[in-house]
Amino acid sequence: MPKNEKLDTKRHSLAHLMAASILEIFPEAKFGVGPVVEDGFYYDVHLSRPLTPEDLQVIEKRMREKVKQNLRFERSEMPVDSASEMFRKMSQDFKVELLHDLKTRGTTAVADLDDPNLVGSNVSEVSVYKTGPFIDLCRGPHVAATSEIDPESFRLTRISGAYWRGNQAREQMQRVYGVAFNTKQELEDYFVRLEEARKRDHRKLGRELGLFTFHQWAPGAAFWLPKGTTLYNTLADYMREVLFPAGYVEVRTPLIYNKALWERSGHWKHYRKNMFLIESENETMSLKPMNCPGHFLTYACEVHSYRDLPIRFHEQTPLHRNEASGVLSGLTRVRQFSQDDAHCFLTQDQIGEEVERLIRLVQRVYGDFGLRFSAKLSTRPDEFLGQIATWDHAESQLKAALESARMAYSINEKDGAFYGPKIDFDVTDAIGRNWQCATIQLDYAQPENFDLKYIGADNSEHRPVVIHRAILGSFERFIAILIEHYAGAFPVWLSPVQAVIIPIADRHADYCRKVRDRLAAAGLRIEIDSSVERMNAKIRNAQMQKIPYMLVVGDREQEQGAVAVRLRSGEDLKSKPIDEFLAIAREAITSKK
Repeated sequence: MPKNEKLDTKRHSLAHLMAASILEIFPEAKFGVGPVVEDGFYYDVHLSRPLTPEDLQVIEKRMREKVKQNLRFERSEMPVDSASEMFRKMSQDFKVELLHDLKTRGTTAVADLDDPNLVGSNVSEVSVYKTGPFIDLCRGPHVAATSEIDPESFRLTRISGAYWRGNQAREQMQRVYGVAFNTKQELEDYFVRLEEARKRDHRKLGRELGLFTFHQWAPGAAFWLPKGTTLYNTLADYMREVLFPAGYVEVRTPLIYNKALWERSGHWKHYRKNMFLIESENETMSLKPMNCPGHFLTYACEVHSYRDLPIRFHEQTPLHRNEASGVLSGLTRVRQFSQDDAHCFLTQDQIGEEVERLIRLVQRVYGDFGLRFSAKLSTRPDEFLGQIATWDHAESQLKAALESARMAYSINEKDGAFYGPKIDFDVTDAIGRNWQCATIQLDYAQPENFDLKYIGADNSEHRPVVIHRAILGSFERFIAILIEHYAGAFPVWLSPVQAVIIPIADRHADYCRKVRDRLAAAGLRIEIDSSVERMNAKIRNAQMQKIPYMLVVGDREQEQGAVAVRLRSGEDLKSKPIDEFLAIAREAITSKK
């Protein structure tokens, strides 16, 4: 069993031990689901009173006792009706409901329950696991016995609210979270990383650095303050500077479309719950949640020759997705955002070369931000559109492109989208966390849906292939990643304020303004700290704001036409002529340092 699967199996088993412990302490407890999540596990439980942090300590102690008892996880299978009767006698109503859905629909996934195609897709037998006296509905797997779990390798961490099956009209559950690792040392290392992550939290730093804020009247949509807007625009302009020489053209498509567009693309059937709908003049409209269909209409409005391809559309206009309020989180999960979105229209024979260009683009961009990254190739799933030969050819081209770009990659078998294989890129930040960002997806379905064409060398109509690609993902989420990666201390080229001038006395104000005007004219983002604070306090404030350069001006600097340069790290570069400082700053900006 692979290392991660083995650890996830332990985490799954700990979720059962937690539920068993809760049931012993609270006999009235009714359980929902208890899956493995990143770094640990949780279980949803319905109780007669709210749990407290003190309760978590008691539950955790009981779990450790069970681990030391070397209890076995015993699997058995039984008919659905027998399982339903057993859980009904145990007063586990939520389990009975899940079993009913398995029997009638063959699934417990809420999103699929209304699918008419699932009628009759019933499950006749289910598996249950017994651990001591505790019995749970579960497909597994689990450890053979609790002796495989280090009793000091886990901890219960928090309690949150959750509605049963995500439905606000249903019962309010308590979601009890735990984290678990292979050893006590790994657990301790996790909490060290967690503390570092708290210090770098983009929500905290966003407030402290004056980048963005939120308001209850606009949930999931950021208010970008002046410094944050500068950062946002710098990032957007950087992407344009990278993309335009690479053959991209920028387009702007409507924000609102008639539902007919989404019916054509398939989003109306599969994505409508995540769309903001508008009723106007007896028409049903929607704010766009993605740019793809608009780009297809843009492509289709003109006749294209094979000589025109590849055509690369790039767009940065706002998108809106109706995310549930409970999952909104800072800039990483929002309702309004923009992407560095692009769609490439090309011939089948151009796939390999174009994908290699895209991989090198990803390498360049992430290199400029100092981000390490890895690639995953996802191949043909069991359910797919098109011919196997076409898929095999596309996958071989993606592999060849990765290898030509000398890009190491792993393979996710059968994890491609139904419309084509894809390459996903995970970036690793300064404290070792992975974030899925860039994606390169081949699409054979939408060119068919939108009847996209080009005129080939044989003067006949042909169907183009579409590549969906994003490098940063959403600007909002990528900015959150950058804030936490740099801990707010952005490289000079990204810093909203690149230098602050600090006059020692009022008599230096006129000279400071002249310095500011000269440096601003040269393209630097610069401010003057004209507050009544003493010089050391101004320097400390600038360091707290993580401004790269502090330019202190006193009598000597004024007489010599210079500035005393300090770095936010505390290093003193001494007095420099203005032109010399400007050369230092320009070098840092050009080199992306």
